[in-house]
Amino acid sequence: MLKIYQPPLKLRADPSRVVVRPFHLPRTPEQDRTKRIFDAVRAMDMRTARAELSIVQRDFGMRHWQTQKVFLHRFAQVATDMGIDTESVREEKRLLIGAYLCHEYSYAAAALMNPSVTKHPDQTGLAPGSMRFVMSLRAVGEGHISSVAFREGIVSEREIQLMPQPPFATAANSHGHLAEDFEGAVTIRRNDDSTLSGTVLFPVTAAQRNGLEDLRITHFTHDDGEGEWLGTYTAYSGREIQSEMLRTKDFHKFDLIPMQGRAARNKGMALFPRMVNGKYMMIGRQDGENLYLLQSDELGHWDDEGIRILGPRFPWELVQMGNCGPPIELDEGWLLLTHGVGAMRKYSIGAALLDKNDPSKVLGRTFEPIISAADEDREGYVPNVVYTCGAIRVGDDLFMPYGVADSSVAFAFVPIKGLLESM
Repeated sequence: MLKIYQPPLKLRADPSRVVVRPFHLPRTPEQDRTKRIFDAVRAMDMRTARAELSIVQRDFGMRHWQTQKVFLHRFAQVATDMGIDTESVREEKRLLIGAYLCHEYSYAAAALMNPSVTKHPDQTGLAPGSMRFVMSLRAVGEGHISSVAFREGIVSEREIQLMPQPPFATAANSHGHLAEDFEGAVTIRRNDDSTLSGTVLFPVTAAQRNGLEDLRITHFTHDDGEGEWLGTYTAYSGREIQSEMLRTKDFHKFDLIPMQGRAARNKGMALFPRMVNGKYMMIGRQDGENLYLLQSDELGHWDDEGIRILGPRFPWELVQMGNCGPPIELDEGWLLLTHGVGAMRKYSIGAALLDKNDPSKVLGRTFEPIISAADEDREGYVPNVVYTCGAIRVGDDLFMPYGVADSSVAFAFVPIKGLLESM
């Protein structure tokens, strides 16, 4: 029987983690509330404006990092949209207008779930056998809006050390459209004064309005040896979904790029960490039930409908299957984590091994789950769910963070040798 090690560490949703976000007021042909507020503050006498600003600073100044900088940035956005010269407004009123058009948002008040993990760009100063990692998390706040949060840490010999979160969280800022011709793509940047563990990526386009869901991130090595971090995720507008890709070389600047093609219409795409036989490859679930191998000549365009490679076979996955993150390269082949849904919509995590040179060939798969929802792992925001968006190899183990009932994140170390023998 496969024995896994599960340390007691768990991460939970935390309503005290808040960021300052733009507050968008409705605008109709009959009424522009933003302009009304703008005009009201401009007309306000300076004594009143300073008094109101003092209240804002007293209430929120100690809860956030550089609130004045955020307020001024928000004021500049609105003034530019309205065609108003920012220098014509005194700084105290600029700050106050910015404050009226922002709000405090608890980005992980409802849930914290569906983690993915990859190696950190900085691997210096570590003891032998240790690895510094970056973990992405799906954080869900008011209105069930999903964002991407990060935690950094070090893993070694089945021990996990998470870097402390800074007292203040900050939202990455949008820096407009990409120079390349990617329709709907945007670039966002981490605040220069914020650590990665204190950074949150929020929806910035109409297609993402209701969430950035389930980032599956991997360190991708191009044929020329250059590396970058690529992650697929689902953009949700509130009505429609589309698959998009996050690209970054340093976790300071992030490009968010919609993927094109018929195969990019579904959730849960996971990218191989390198090209195989001259092709980019993905695992996808094209019919909502089975797993397919997808191929493309371009990272951003996926038109191939794919080859079905795995379908429900065992009782614990009889309802449907999906992938649980990018394939992991081993000497024996590509290790693919999967999830299965069984009776009473109970989720379990399993695995399969794909041929290294021809990933359409399945060399083995687990007869029984690696992890199933049980005991304390059953209860939460969505009961009976265990789910991961990615793991990494650390020594002889698979280091796998996973979501529990869409409410918390737990961790597991799975011995790779035993996992392969269980197939």
